[in-house]
Amino acid sequence: MPNTPSGGHGHVPVAVYSCASEPFVAREAEQRARDYANARHWHVAGTWNDDDVAVPLDSRPGWSAVTGALSTGIIRGVVVGALSHVAIDLAQFTALSVLIRDRGGFLTEATSRPTRRTPGQYERRRVLFGASAGWPLWSGLMSGIVR
Repeated sequence: MPNTPSGGHGHVPVAVYSCASEPFVAREAEQRARDYANARHWHVAGTWNDDDVAVPLDSRPGWSAVTGALSTGIIRGVVVGALSHVAIDLAQFTALSVLIRDRGGFLTEATSRPTRRTPGQYERRRVLFGASAGWPLWSGLMSGIVR
C-alpha cells in the first residue's frame, strides 16, 4: 500500500546525521537538521552521529548506518546540520550529493531556520518589488513621504 495519500505529497523519510567531537555541537547540529526537516514536513526516521571528525567518512559507523538505511529504502534523504559534518569543502559536499542522488536519495544541509512571517511583510514586499520594477505606485508613495 503506498504511503502517499491521493492528491498529496506524503511524508519523506530522512535521516539526520552529525559528526562532531563536542557533544553540544552535535546536539545543536542535530536540532538544526530536525527543525529543517520538520519545516518541510519530512519524517525523521532516525538520527545518527559520529564523534571522531578525523575518521574518513566511509569509515564512520554512523555514516555507514545512514548509507545502509538509504540503500534499503528506509530513508530517502539525509539532512546534516552543516556541510562540515560530511565534507571538507563545498566541492566535496557537491560530489557526495551527486553520489547519493545516483543511489536514489538526496543530501541537504540545514542552512538556516525557517523564517517567520510578520503581519505586514507581504505588503512591504509587494511595495519593494513594485519599486524595483519602476511601477508608478512607488512614485505616489514617495511623494507623500519625501519632500
